[in-house]
Amino acid sequence: MAKSKVERESTRSRNPPSKVSSDSSKRNYALNEIQESALTKERLGKECLDDIITIAEILAVALRNGGKIAFFGNGGSAADAQHIAAEFIGKFATVRPPLRAIAFTTNTSVLTAIGNDFGFDDVFSRQAAALIDPGDVVVGISTSGRSRNVIKGIEQARRIGAKTIALTGASGGDLAERCDYSLKVPSSNTQRIQECHIMIGHILCGLVENDLTAPHEAQNLSK
Repeated sequence: MAKSKVERESTRSRNPPSKVSSDSSKRNYALNEIQESALTKERLGKECLDDIITIAEILAVALRNGGKIAFFGNGGSAADAQHIAAEFIGKFATVRPPLRAIAFTTNTSVLTAIGNDFGFDDVFSRQAAALIDPGDVVVGISTSGRSRNVIKGIEQARRIGAKTIALTGASGGDLAERCDYSLKVPSSNTQRIQECHIMIGHILCGLVENDLTAPHEAQNLSK
């Protein structure tokens, strides 16, 4: 028996074909992104674990000896720089004495003055010249490894006598070649690299925190 007009319209309202197709496409896209991110992190664990441990030890030694850590990058990497510095200065898994860290990405007056008077390529190198000492550690973050201002900041830090670390993507670019140590996320996808960079920052902070914090100084936040 043929459906009435009301029944046909009711069926369409319950199950609109275009919406089903759109929802399915969105779900597939979201699931693919999650799976790709997870696979990239699995590769990171297999290929870069020793690099992560080595860098954490370098940071801990510098801090133990009275040095500091400086982070910098552009765009999303700038956000990562200040995020990671905040974890060191504030707290991560435990309440403990603050750890000396700075991001060269937060002082808008400094950034715009240098950019205006000298050029954007110098926004990190001039801060390094002013604030970095021998024995410090400088971390340049660039997904491509080609950011000119990050490279110049690293070069200036090396001239001063600081240890230099690159966080990049798979290619490493010129940045990795100019640093004492590099950690190359095994991906060429900017989003996946950035997701790994902030996770690496959290891991580094956790490892350093555990290494430097005496039991009587720490208050476990999970309690």
